This record gives sequence, structure tokens and C-alpha cells, in this order.
Amino acid sequence: MDQPTPRAETPGAGQNGLGPDTQEFLKALGSPTRQRIMMLFAKGAELSVGEVAERTGISQATASQQLTLLRRGRVVTSRRDGKTVYYRADRDGTLAALAELQSYLMTCC
Repeated sequence: MDQPTPRAETPGAGQNGLGPDTQEFLKALGSPTRQRIMMLFAKGAELSVGEVAERTGISQATASQQLTLLRRGRVVTSRRDGKTVYYRADRDGTLAALAELQSYLMTCC
């Protein structure tokens, strides 16, 4: 019987599982509220906390907390313009986490 070909590990992933960045990525997407927020950033949209709160029907404090978790998970990135912080999807962070997740799943499953 043929043995499966070993796969190269992605940095951060190892025998103990996924790296911390990918774990934060998965946590960030684990909430229906954060999933709704992410849909606001389709097609390159950039929004302030207030705009996210208004469009999702949540308070600004809740929007800020949710965006912090999304930023920690490298799902969104932010920039400051004066007193306003604008958020948009973090394509590079998402692609890195997805690559590690794919490598992990190909190895374990």
C-alpha cells in the first residue's frame, strides 16, 4: 500500500496544531455578528466604526469591540485619519491564515 506523501508545514503550524495567528483568525470569524460585519467590507469598502455600527444595527461600543477582534485575527486592517479610524478587509492576513489552515487540514485529514 502506498504511503501518503509528506506535506511541507506552513510556518506557525506544527505537530501541535495551528499557529496563534490562524487561531485568532478562526476565532474572529466564529461570531455571526463579526461575519455580518465582514460582509460590509465586500468590494474593498472602507468604513468607520460609526458606519459599521449603523449598518449592522449595533452600538458603536459593540462595533468597536468586534472590529478589534477582527483586527486581532488579521481579518481587517485599519488606518487613522485624524480622530476617525477606518477599517477594511485585510486580504494578506486572510490569505496567510487560509494557507496555513489548508496546509493543516491537508496534513491532518
